[in-house]
Amino acid sequence: MAVVGAGQASLALGYYLAKAGLRFRQFDASPAVGHSWARRWDSLRLFTPVRYDSLPGLRFPGERWSHPSKDEVAEYLAAYALHHDLPVQLESPVVRLAGGPGEFRLGFSSGQGIDADSAVIATGAFGKPFIPPLAASLGPQVPQAHSDAYRNPRQFPGDSIAVVGGGNSGFQIAHELATHGKRVVLSEGVPLRTLPQRVLGRHLFWWLTASGLMGASGTSWIGRKLRASEPIIGTIRRSLLDAGVTFRRRTSGAEANRLTFDDGGNCTIEAVVWATGYRHDDTWIGVPGALDDDGVLLNDNGVTPVRGLFTLGRPWQRDRGSALLGYVHRDAEGLAARFTGSTA
Repeated sequence: MAVVGAGQASLALGYYLAKAGLRFRQFDASPAVGHSWARRWDSLRLFTPVRYDSLPGLRFPGERWSHPSKDEVAEYLAAYALHHDLPVQLESPVVRLAGGPGEFRLGFSSGQGIDADSAVIATGAFGKPFIPPLAASLGPQVPQAHSDAYRNPRQFPGDSIAVVGGGNSGFQIAHELATHGKRVVLSEGVPLRTLPQRVLGRHLFWWLTASGLMGASGTSWIGRKLRASEPIIGTIRRSLLDAGVTFRRRTSGAEANRLTFDDGGNCTIEAVVWATGYRHDDTWIGVPGALDDDGVLLNDNGVTPVRGLFTLGRPWQRDRGSALLGYVHRDAEGLAARFTGSTA
């Protein structure tokens, strides 16, 4: 069995596969396990506390209600792979998956390839950074960075910065820039709800877990409602306003060093951070019948239409926790049970 990716989903799956005595190999393009976390912006912390951040078989270290930094997550994942002696092969980017049931062929950037009787796509929640086409209309004097490449406020020598995208990343980055003396405009489409880390004396994720909302199926009525309006957790709108952030609606145009917005406003900027999310790029999967008309991998709870081809760790693959560090083990255990013939 071949597993493409060696992030949290792949590692959790590896734990169950190794426990069952199955033969498998995990391939990742990165130079180190946890690299995708280590390279994120300097101040990033999880919005889930330590209590809900462990993978199976190894507790996440630290005070259970503290929020780990991105470096602590990277270190934990590296330690996890080592602790369980998982068969991870680093610096091995898979650029092509071909073949079909029982005879998959993985092609690497080196030109080499291997055969596998089954394959799991565990490339994670973050695909290719998406920047809207209108970004090309900005002048060369305006530095631009996707949130994936944002590190800290020192990247931008100017004072007037636009953050485009009103999700968790956009809110966190806008708040950090504003508290470091930048004049920040945050452009958002539909304003999302913001929730504090603690509600009625308990952590928000205690409520979400105890109520069963973290396990709500993406196809259930409550799952569909949650998917349609994902809240921003931990960075409250009021805190951005207090820091001096100006809110605008969706960015509708760009020219030279100006952005225009759906609310009729506009502003002159010296830099832009595009917190506009990611798009899955599954076009490297050349297995007949695996992709839809838009080139996205088809799956039902991780099971694709192609026998022996699966996926793991995508947002809302099964429920709200499918792409989260401390919850993905449920999907991983269920997928491993398919290979062992057990129930989970």
